[in-house]
Amino acid sequence: MATLTVPSAVPSASEDCEQLRKAFSGWGTNENLIIDILGHRNAEQRNLIRKAYGEAYGEDLLKALNKELTSDFERLVMLWTLDPAERDAYLANEATKRWTSSNQVLMEIACTRSANQLLHARQAYHARFKKSLEEDVAHHTTGDFRKLLLPLVTAYRYEGDEVNMSLAKTEAKLLHEKISDKAYSDDDVVRVLGTRSKAQINATLNHYKNEYGKDIIEDLEADSEDDFLALLRSTVKCLVYPEKYFEEVLRSAINKRGTDEGALTRVVSTRAEFDLKIIADEYQRRNSVPLTRAIGKDTRGDYEKMLLVLAGHDEA
Repeated sequence: MATLTVPSAVPSASEDCEQLRKAFSGWGTNENLIIDILGHRNAEQRNLIRKAYGEAYGEDLLKALNKELTSDFERLVMLWTLDPAERDAYLANEATKRWTSSNQVLMEIACTRSANQLLHARQAYHARFKKSLEEDVAHHTTGDFRKLLLPLVTAYRYEGDEVNMSLAKTEAKLLHEKISDKAYSDDDVVRVLGTRSKAQINATLNHYKNEYGKDIIEDLEADSEDDFLALLRSTVKCLVYPEKYFEEVLRSAINKRGTDEGALTRVVSTRAEFDLKIIADEYQRRNSVPLTRAIGKDTRGDYEKMLLVLAGHDEA
């Protein structure tokens, strides 16, 4: 469930553009007006606003926002304003760059999006960067990380509910053997996680737990210092328990000494339109504190206001 709230009567895209233009005019930027408009429009409406703004004023709305806003607030509004596929392409490209590289972000995009969402992100990557996501992932990763990430970012998983229980039993046994042998990057481990439907993987891991008495995540905690094992654990969580994965990312981002604004911004901007309500419920269950209260305690100013609006809580 989404946390984004859209008013029942939405002004036309041209009216929203006029209001945004007013927010940019004069001596100071009217940040509250920007939040009121963009923070309450869905992806289709934001795309129409962006198109209408370009036609009316001869400037990309993103460039106008970049000139008017700063810091974490600017990044949050910019990411939110992007079409979801374009946003994923932007984040994935950033994750392949030397100073902002993140195998976790690449895995997160690959494993928490639907088959079509991931396909559209790859198409948006072509359009924006004039190359493919997979070639950048292949170029900027090495060894076991490349071996796992490439099939993940190129997957087009079946999305039906059908499950082959015989296959689940066979592959649970296979995974248990490989993990017991510490062959974490074995071809079969990568094949199962990189190609099977999420329903099939869930059935396999349920059989794994029933047959061997442990959740596969526990068996993948052999070495807490091993970065590849950490990525493998996160991959399993993203495929089977995405709300638990995102709750952990948010908990880590908010509870650190000094907020990890990058992670907080990424999760809120990418999930507000899809499942942030489920993630927020998991956060409250796990931490006994509402997510919006935790955000409000840890952030300030316009950044806080925009985060809270997107998280479904308008009163900062």
